[in-house]
Amino acid sequence: MRFPQSFLDEIRDRVPISDVIGKRVAWDKRKTNASRGDYWACCPFHGEKTPSFHCEDKKGRYYCFGCGVKGDHFRFLTELEGVSFPEAVQQIADLAGVPMPERDPEAERREEIRATLHDVMEMAVVFFESQLQLSGGAKARAYLRDRGLSGTTQKKFRLGYAPDSRNALKEHLAQKGASKEQIEACGLVVFGEDIPVSFDRFRDRIMFPIEDARGRTIAFGGRALSPDVPAKYLNSPETDLFHKGNVLYNFRRAREAVREAGTVVVAEGYMDVIALDQAGFSNAVAPLGTALTENQLALLWRVTPEPVLCFDGDKAGLRAAWRSLDLAFPGLQPGRSVRYALLPEGKDPDDLVKAGGHEAFEAVLKSAKPLADMLWSRETQGRVFDTPERRAELEKQLREATSQIKDESVRRHYGQAMRERIAAHFGAPSSGGKGRGKGNRDRYGRSSGRGGMSGGRLAISESLTRSRLLTTGGVDMPLREAALVSTVLWHPDLLADHFDDFAVLELDHGGLERLRSAILDACATGRPRSRDALLEHPALVSQATTVAALDQLIRRARLWTATGEAAHEDALEGFRQALHLHRRSRTLRRELRAAEAALGTDASDFNFGRLADIRKEIDETESLEALVEGFGVSSGRPTRSF
Repeated sequence: MRFPQSFLDEIRDRVPISDVIGKRVAWDKRKTNASRGDYWACCPFHGEKTPSFHCEDKKGRYYCFGCGVKGDHFRFLTELEGVSFPEAVQQIADLAGVPMPERDPEAERREEIRATLHDVMEMAVVFFESQLQLSGGAKARAYLRDRGLSGTTQKKFRLGYAPDSRNALKEHLAQKGASKEQIEACGLVVFGEDIPVSFDRFRDRIMFPIEDARGRTIAFGGRALSPDVPAKYLNSPETDLFHKGNVLYNFRRAREAVREAGTVVVAEGYMDVIALDQAGFSNAVAPLGTALTENQLALLWRVTPEPVLCFDGDKAGLRAAWRSLDLAFPGLQPGRSVRYALLPEGKDPDDLVKAGGHEAFEAVLKSAKPLADMLWSRETQGRVFDTPERRAELEKQLREATSQIKDESVRRHYGQAMRERIAAHFGAPSSGGKGRGKGNRDRYGRSSGRGGMSGGRLAISESLTRSRLLTTGGVDMPLREAALVSTVLWHPDLLADHFDDFAVLELDHGGLERLRSAILDACATGRPRSRDALLEHPALVSQATTVAALDQLIRRARLWTATGEAAHEDALEGFRQALHLHRRSRTLRRELRAAEAALGTDASDFNFGRLADIRKEIDETESLEALVEGFGVSSGRPTRSF
């Protein structure tokens, strides 16, 4: 039985290749990075002890660096298990939850015709490319030159020019052997019952070929050179090849760049994508003249767990960003989300890289906001919450928004995050003296027991400031920050699971911040597997003084989990504990400052109660700071808390 290519593509796209292979091999935990869809194992086709068999979900391919076998889902099953191709297709279709197609001679005939349409589209690409270089394309070449696009970039994206003629393309394709039906099926001409003679759809336009995930041209976008036409940008119509809501411009190239870049950047249009590629960001894509669709977002999530959506920083861009939240909510899963990069007002990516180069856009990406921040911004910006009713309305809107999240655990965490933000901004109402933390409190929420809050605002502030959760160990280099950086320095393999956590880590100590950046630079250009390999990298050579001070502090504090003495499991657990406490510490600092500012302007029962609640939470968090009993068994020793 011959299967339609569209059916094979669909079931391949629906099933990660790691799901197929993972049922038959054991993934190597050290080399595998599941969050990036990057897997390693001992090859099932030949005996080996060191994993050299590799598969990538984003490409849907496997390859063994030992014996050279390679292929896709179907080839893996046919070669490893000896099943026939139809049997392999049946297995993948079952995993995808897609019924097998009935044998349909007419469908097979259409599939054969569809394959010939790719040939016609390729002929059209070559025609437009050649027209750009002729005398008639001078105006188009001048436009591209003014936009700063090099000849190399133009060739890479196969840019072309559609001459100002009603028949130039149609006649060229007919001379090459394309039939009237094929040209019409490709959407290259305008035709219909009320149109006596079909004519070229694209005229006097710069042409942008739109490719599918396999690199075949399936449509075109055309940018008008005349200011008098009604549509500055014109896309191909929907055809058998092209369904606008399922395709992203430049997706094939961006998918190949994900492994190095770590994510995909979604810009607004063709020129933004091309300008970013020329500036060194080859991982950019764009929807095709409309807002991002559900299918396009699903396509992004198949290649990266956290795509970055880039919007203009003006009001229109912000509204577009806010609208996209509701698109993303249903698909959020543990480890799968989106981030938002907001450009300076009045700037698009093309403007930004022209003015500031690679570094300017890199800064925008580094400051990308998580989805939770954008949700809070959407529901609070420009509004006043000076009454209980308005605050209740905010809570209701946040609940309604997060209720769209289908994954139960993610939905629960979002609910908790929004409640914490509400508490941080508005405070938790006091319930009087009974049951408020440790010790007795008066009607203002002041404590006569643990915490030393008998002196009002000043006493509360001093008590909070002395908390172990908020202090850094009495040294210039904060102990907890030092523990995080030192652990990664000794155990760089931790970044396989915590690269994003380390990349966005906020550090107060300038020397540690520079050392963290140097470690990230080293890991961006290779995969150092040891401290020595890291220290040999040029990015870390200039950090020798900081490394020496860091080592001295860790030894003095006897934090052995942050040294080479610790087993991988112990170092990982210590890192996670320090990361959790570091994040909570920063949150409490912000809440402390907000509470003190509120009390300074209004010494009310409410504000005193708010500080008392912060104190209670610090007490509870401190009680969790010690490590669980028995921790350190992997390395043969217990450890202390930090």
